[in-house]
Amino acid sequence: MKIICIGRNYTEHAKELKNDVPSSPLFFMKPDVALLTDNKDFYYPSFTNDIHYECELVVKIDKMGKCIEKQFANRYFSKVSLGIDFTARDIQEECKAKGLPWEKAKSFDQSAAISSEWISKEELDMENIPFSLQLNDKVVQHGNSSDMLFSISDIISYVSHFVTLKTGDLIFTGTPSGVGPVNIGDKLTGFMADKEMFNFSIR
Repeated sequence: MKIICIGRNYTEHAKELKNDVPSSPLFFMKPDVALLTDNKDFYYPSFTNDIHYECELVVKIDKMGKCIEKQFANRYFSKVSLGIDFTARDIQEECKAKGLPWEKAKSFDQSAAISSEWISKEELDMENIPFSLQLNDKVVQHGNSSDMLFSISDIISYVSHFVTLKTGDLIFTGTPSGVGPVNIGDKLTGFMADKEMFNFSIR
C-alpha cells in the first residue's frame, strides 16, 4: 500500500503559499508508516517547530490499474474519506530554499491522518463534495471538490501513467486554503458535509 498526495490542487492554497498554479497534477508519496487512523492522537515530532494541518478528501483504490484513461477512472474507486496531510513547514521551506527534496517534511511517521469512516461515491455528488476542518471547534478550512483544479478522475488517470495503482492505495487529493499551525493540546475535527469524519488531539 502506498499513499499518494496531490499538491497545489486548489488555486487559493497555491497562492497562500506563494506557489505557481500547476498545469498538471503535482504528486508525492508518503510511506505506510505515515498512516494515523482510528482517531488516535497525533504526537508532535521533536524535529520541527512548525507543523501545519492540510485537510483533504481521500480516495482508496479498489483494483490495480496502469495508464488508466480518464473516462474509466471512476471504476477504480468506490469510497471517499477525509484526512490530514501534516507538513513540517519549517523543514519544507528550508529544503525548498536549498533546492532539495522535501520528503522529510511530508513523509514522517503519523503525517497522514485519515478517518476510519468511508462514504460510498454513490451517496455523493462527486463534483460537489463539501468538507471542512475545525481547530478547537473553530472552522479553519472549508473546501469543495468543485474547486479542485484536477478532479479525482484526472488525478487517477494522470498518476497511473507514472505509477501503477494497486488495491488499497490511498490518494490524498489536495487541500484548500486556510492551512495553518497546530500546537500541543489542540483538537482537530473534520467534516464531510455535516458528517463528522474524525476527531483527534495533538499531544
